[in-house]
Amino acid sequence: MWNMFLIYDPRHLNLQYMMIGLSSPANPYFISRPIYSKRAFDEEHERQMLESRTFKEKFTTSCRCSSSQVKPVLKGLFPVLDWLLKYPVKLWLASDIISGASTGLVCCLQGLAYALLVSVSPVYGLYAAFFPILTYFFLGTSRHISVGPFPVTCLMVGSVVLTLAPEEQFIHPGNGSTVNGSWVGTEEVDVDAMEAQRIVIASTMTVLVGLFQLAMGMLHVGFLVRYLSDPLVGGFTTAAAFHVFISQLKMVVSVPTHSHHGFFSIAYTLSDVFLNIKQTNIADLVAGLLAIIIVVVVKEVNTKFQHRIPVPVPIEVIVTVIATGISYAVDLKSHYGAHIVDSIPRGFVPARFPNIELIGDIVGSSFSTAVVGYAVSVSVAKVYATKHDYKIDGNQELIAFGISNIFCGCFSGFVATTALSRTAIQEGTGGKTQVAGLISALMMLIVIMGLGPLLQPLQKSVLAGIVIANLKGMFMQLTDVPILWRQNRTDCYIWVFTCIVCIVLGLDVGLLTGIVFELGTVVVRTQFPSCSTLGNIPGTDIYRNMKDYKNINGIAGIKIFKCNSPIYFANIDYFKEQIRDTVGFDAVQVFKKRNKALKKIHKLVKKGSLKVTESGLVSIDPLGVVNEGFESEKDPEQVESGPQEVDDETRRDVDVEVQVDWTAALPVNVTVPKVNIHSLVLDFTAVSFLDVMAAKSLKLVIKEFIRIGVNVYIAGCDDDTVRRMESLCFFDEVVTRDLLFLSVHDAILFIKLETSTGTISDPIADKISQMQDDKAPPPFTEDENQIETYDNQHLAIHELSV
Repeated sequence: MWNMFLIYDPRHLNLQYMMIGLSSPANPYFISRPIYSKRAFDEEHERQMLESRTFKEKFTTSCRCSSSQVKPVLKGLFPVLDWLLKYPVKLWLASDIISGASTGLVCCLQGLAYALLVSVSPVYGLYAAFFPILTYFFLGTSRHISVGPFPVTCLMVGSVVLTLAPEEQFIHPGNGSTVNGSWVGTEEVDVDAMEAQRIVIASTMTVLVGLFQLAMGMLHVGFLVRYLSDPLVGGFTTAAAFHVFISQLKMVVSVPTHSHHGFFSIAYTLSDVFLNIKQTNIADLVAGLLAIIIVVVVKEVNTKFQHRIPVPVPIEVIVTVIATGISYAVDLKSHYGAHIVDSIPRGFVPARFPNIELIGDIVGSSFSTAVVGYAVSVSVAKVYATKHDYKIDGNQELIAFGISNIFCGCFSGFVATTALSRTAIQEGTGGKTQVAGLISALMMLIVIMGLGPLLQPLQKSVLAGIVIANLKGMFMQLTDVPILWRQNRTDCYIWVFTCIVCIVLGLDVGLLTGIVFELGTVVVRTQFPSCSTLGNIPGTDIYRNMKDYKNINGIAGIKIFKCNSPIYFANIDYFKEQIRDTVGFDAVQVFKKRNKALKKIHKLVKKGSLKVTESGLVSIDPLGVVNEGFESEKDPEQVESGPQEVDDETRRDVDVEVQVDWTAALPVNVTVPKVNIHSLVLDFTAVSFLDVMAAKSLKLVIKEFIRIGVNVYIAGCDDDTVRRMESLCFFDEVVTRDLLFLSVHDAILFIKLETSTGTISDPIADKISQMQDDKAPPPFTEDENQIETYDNQHLAIHELSV
């Protein structure tokens, strides 16, 4: 197709629009090129076919080993080699040391505090903050994140711990006495046994989380985290903040409560707190509230004056030191019954293998925790990678965190990921690389090996207050809701729904429910995609939705339909409905009506009510009057002279060639839906794929239009979709590759060219004419009850649709 077209687009040349660069609408451009169909373009520019390789060839290529490939592989497995060999000691070491020291102090305190969320002794929080840093230093790709416990994952582990090892399971009879002649016994909790069982559960789950992450990294399925959208993660973490707040609230007020988890756990815990509010320990309550207020206020000051303060004030450390000193000096445990940390042994516990018998009970929760932990860490890592212009490898991050959690779990730690607040401190204090992480690990090593016992008088309510104060950033995500409502209401629904179900049903079930709801919104949006009828802006090759612009024109005889979505089994019916609404008729019903009308025309010709001439059908009433819209072979004088009888010879003249122009006027007693277009253009620029069902249905739709004389063209279909069509046997003798065009404008110009030369015609009528040239139709026979007709149109359409 070498017909050239030229576009001149002055775009309202006017000095008042002359602006800088491309912002001016007064920059015209000129194009002179052929009108391309897809076939013509591929032939002229020699389209290259994709090379097809067998699995054996791909496997052989990927398993080749050479000296040039060893270095990239090693750097991929150990990303530290990529930057450590080029580490500028003089420029970065001092900053990393300061940053590591500041972050290490915060990690120590957060490790102690977050251990309460897991329902284990605080010393295990130090292990969870120490061991993952050592392995991530060598295997991680992020240079700025601070690896360690995070409230959300800690709470997810804690819920499993409380489920499998509730306090009631370790109650045994204690000492008793005789009152009024009756024995009254007391119940005691075997704290040592409970603590041992809980740490076994937490460490086993941590190892399993690491195995899941390691497996996903090795299988390169890091893309799974992409199903956790920002609104879903925002709603989930906000709900987790509520769970964390309630779990720590009972420690701040220091009242006895039962262990609740799962459905409505927040409601049950609040009920226990209020029912036992009279048993509040005032010393713990005051200490906890003061810790919350002081930490929140100072953190606000740090944020507001971060450009003036070289290093943020380590308020958690200061509060902890002061609270420990006061508790030790006043002896709050003995005098006021305060609940203190009590036991922080020096050194490490021996490494131990996880309890395999527990795997069946924790496998589901472990997988969800693995996904959540990875999603949180990668989200934070991407923020700082973008800020400092380097890349992270999602699959390598899975491997790094997987090995880190396996290593941590074997030494009685619990699940590690990262936290935005801790990472912000590490980066904000000048941290350049994971050398800062090593320094923070050194700080924790000092605490574990020597300073740990000094923290034994610290009140648990102070640690709980520090945890609550650090939830501020997560609670501030509530301000995202009105923003999402204005920007995208579907994302807002995802956020709110996920948050509510996670609060009500628990984090694990709520997360799964939120993911299902999120995927459901995607299905609904693709099942009912945005479709539009396009029009042309005069003098340009631009086509836009006719509802969106005033100065846009439709094209006579042509409809342009655009679908802004992939087409697959779930939305193909909606796609067909939208096409029917666009063209204004149902092609199947039009075909049936025409088929029925053709039979009726044969019958009217046989009866003599219609006469076939070279100029078309003539409708004659018994008085010889020609119906409006039909030509007559009668002499005008005969019409004026009076009524004329239709002779029997005319009535019996049925062996005639009947070709119907369905766009012209028909006899008054023959009704057929009007088809006011001759061409339909499908704009597939936004269609990324077709599945088997969609391809079959689309092919059938095209044939339905072709058989009623409406030519269908597909424009803007990308090469991948065309290859998909070819593999699905989409093209045949009727639906050929010639209906594909590079752009909508190519298709429109081709249609106009073909229309002007008279090439486009009714294929049914053409086929009928061809059939009648080859074979005359058999005569009609009529009796009292039945009229048999020879259905030329049915045969023609059958041949066209084969």
